[in-house]
Amino acid sequence: MKSAPFDYHAPESLAEAVSLLSEVGEDAKVLAGGQSLLPLLAMRLTRFDHLIDVTAVGELQGIERVNGHVRVGAAVRQSIAEHDATVAADVPLLADALPYIGHFQIRNRGTVGGSTAHADPCSELPAVALALDAELEIAGSSGARVVSAADFFQGTWTTTIAPDEILVAIRYPVWAGAGYGVRELARRRGDFAIAGAACAVSLASDGRVERAAIAMFGMGPTPLRGRAAEAALVGEDPANVDLDAIGDAAVTDTEPTDDIHAPAWYRKRVGAQLVKRALNDALGEVTHARA
Repeated sequence: MKSAPFDYHAPESLAEAVSLLSEVGEDAKVLAGGQSLLPLLAMRLTRFDHLIDVTAVGELQGIERVNGHVRVGAAVRQSIAEHDATVAADVPLLADALPYIGHFQIRNRGTVGGSTAHADPCSELPAVALALDAELEIAGSSGARVVSAADFFQGTWTTTIAPDEILVAIRYPVWAGAGYGVRELARRRGDFAIAGAACAVSLASDGRVERAAIAMFGMGPTPLRGRAAEAALVGEDPANVDLDAIGDAAVTDTEPTDDIHAPAWYRKRVGAQLVKRALNDALGEVTHARA
């Protein structure tokens, strides 16, 4: 199928992009890679009168470490971030999650910000942002603001970005001396995940868990944090953690839906196991680094 007609815009600066958005408002959609948006348009599951392609906007590019964060421009290609030395060294959870996205052809076009702002509940990058308590820089006609990942995702394909705003960059906090794990289940490698988990763990000087993050995707209308499971992990000796209990605790309050890919009960059961395996990876990595 072909998409409905639209006007195409290619601004070359952030100011120009924001100006266009303020002019056309809710009739426009930002295009940043298009690996999620274009199929929806082609199948006429959505339509917009204007597409604003921001891939040439220089202010949306670049990866740098600043004040304890790694700042990734919203239009940075996923393949660029996947192989970036700063991301690998300082945000390993992002580096671990990126290879799960589609296939390399997809990652060559898809952007970090585009995937995050698209807010697909089965997507890896929103879960990574949530797990690491990332901050999202947003610009609009009213000025710039910063939103925490916990407040950014509002529902399926819905975020706090207003019609006249654009995602500029994502700031991922650097966790010192931590271990990470990403696990997901899909019918085939590169398919949308049925369920998944992204976990991070850091240890105190006595070797016990000091900080833990458990984020799940495919388990509700947004990525979800397993707050109760995280709290249960803190203070525990990694060698004595009951991973089965932690996995069950993480999914207790989730409400996944039934769809053509999997029933809700299956997602919940699989989700618990994926949390267990991702946490096992994270704990193994951090304890090995301490040895």
